[in-house]
Formats: sequence, structure tokens, C-alpha cells
Amino acid sequence: MPVDPQIQGMLDLLAHFDAPPLSGSTPEVARAGFEQMTTGMRAPEMLTTVASTRDVSIPGPAGPLMARIYRPVTSRAGSDPLPTVLFLHGGGFVVGSVESHDNQARGICAGTESVVVSLEYRLAPEAQWPEPLDDAYAGLQWIAEHVAELGGDSTRLALAGDSAGGNLAAVTALKARDQGPAVCAQFLIYPAVDFNPEGPYPSRIDNATGYFLTADDMMWFGGHYLPQGADPLHPAISPLHAKLEGVAPAVVLTAEFDPLRDEGEAYAAALSAAGVEVHHQRFDGLIHGFFDLGLISKASATAVEVGCAEFSALLHRSAQA
Repeated sequence: MPVDPQIQGMLDLLAHFDAPPLSGSTPEVARAGFEQMTTGMRAPEMLTTVASTRDVSIPGPAGPLMARIYRPVTSRAGSDPLPTVLFLHGGGFVVGSVESHDNQARGICAGTESVVVSLEYRLAPEAQWPEPLDDAYAGLQWIAEHVAELGGDSTRLALAGDSAGGNLAAVTALKARDQGPAVCAQFLIYPAVDFNPEGPYPSRIDNATGYFLTADDMMWFGGHYLPQGADPLHPAISPLHAKLEGVAPAVVLTAEFDPLRDEGEAYAAALSAAGVEVHHQRFDGLIHGFFDLGLISKASATAVEVGCAEFSALLHRSAQA
């Protein structure tokens, strides 16, 4: 099907301004532009409603890390414990922040009636792999240690992330499987799961340009994230090449016009083949980044609702298990 008309209007506007691609920028310029395009374009009244937010400092492998805690307006019994979700923002490991993904974290919080902890992990190239991953795992460990004051239910600790954050969430889920703490679910939103430059993915060619995220951008991100000599097929870099048996149940979302579509779908298939419960849905007509486009695209808003409902079912089912 064609690109959603409301998203196509946004793409046409971006093409009209002919902004330089991320792959032609420095990380500093790219970060400033991304923050302006997200946080800078978002008025307070446009934000999804949650009960409260609070910024905290948590210990990280190389020093304190900032995190933001979101509490939901819940229709469930006030005394009931809630799931706690570690959210890892996207941005190719180079751009993005808690602020740029504030409304996405709010959407997960409200859409799943869960406490969400959004982590400000270190970015590349200043912090290359595995340092952002180390931060993500430290965040998960902190949540497990403080779950009584967060959601209150140690059996419902979960992970979520979009794009690069989906990569970090997937790899952290694998690490948690092997080393703890126990994770009950993972929410992978158009995740980057295979750094193999020769991966057999038609979407990398068919959707290489014209749909916001480009193939050149992906190469630029990977070049900053991976240190020289790193094996792109290492399972902690490309979780598609990991042994997936026993990892937490997953919700995987992909978009028709996304260079990452095929590898995300390959990951969902690999999870299923490994005996992992997986709920995958491709959203036709949508592009990479749709999880933050609900304000301009009804189709994107519906996709967010559907994805959060699937994730919520896993989270709240665990309470009755």
C-alpha cells in the first residue's frame, strides 16, 4: 500500500526544506537537529498524560546516569503493584535523549499502565559499544534493586526500546536471561538487530531513501557505534545471531517503509523458532519513527495503541501467572 497520506505530507515537507542528511553531519550537529525536530516542536499540551514524572540520578559503570520515572494514571486498584519497564530511546546510538523520547515513554506508561524508567545512556562515538549496553544493563539492575519503590512487583520487570533502543533492549534481555534479573517481557519497536552489512534484507534497498531513515544514516550510525575491529555479528551487537532460547516473551513492531523492516521481522521469526512467545505486527503504510508520529498520523496513533495493548497484555498477564 502507499505511504500513509499524513506521513507523506511530513516527508514532502522535509524534502522541501532539503535539510542535510544525518550522515553528512557531525554528531553534535545531528544531536541538535534531532532535539529541535522532536522536543523543539512539541508543546506541553501535546504530551500524553501521565500521573507524574521525576528525574533521578542512578549509578552507571562510568558515573551517574540520568533517568526519568513516569507513573501512570491507572484505572486498576490503587494498592495493586504495577509492572516496571526500562525504556531505552532510539537515535542510532548517536542522537536522541530522554527529552527527545519523552512522549514515547509517556505513551508506553499510559498505554500499559506501567511505571516507566527512561534512561539517558551514553552516546557514541564518545561511548562506543559495549558502553551504552553496559549502561542499559546497569539501569535494569538499578530498577530490580528499587522495584519496591517503583512498580512494586519484582515479577513484572520488562524492557522496551525503539530502533537503536530496541537493539539495546533485545541484547539486555539476553543478558538478563543469562545473569538476571528476571525479565517478563520485551517491547521491540522497529529494532536494529543485525549489523551484518551483507544481510539479505530487501528493505534496506527498497527503503534506502525517501522514508526519513536512510541506508546511509544507518551506516553512519554503525560507524560511530562500533569500535574499530568489532565483529558486527557478535551476539551482543547483532542479537539476531544470538542463541535466543529462554529469552523473555516479546512484542515486535515493524513498518512497511523502513530499512530495518526485514531484520526486525527476521528477529521475530528467530524468536519464534527458538520457542519464545512473540507477537509481531507489521504496520503497512508507516515509516521508521512512527511511534512518535501519532500527533500527525492517525495510522501511527493506532499502531502505538495496538503495540502498547499487546505489550500490556504480556505485562499484566504476568501478574496472574
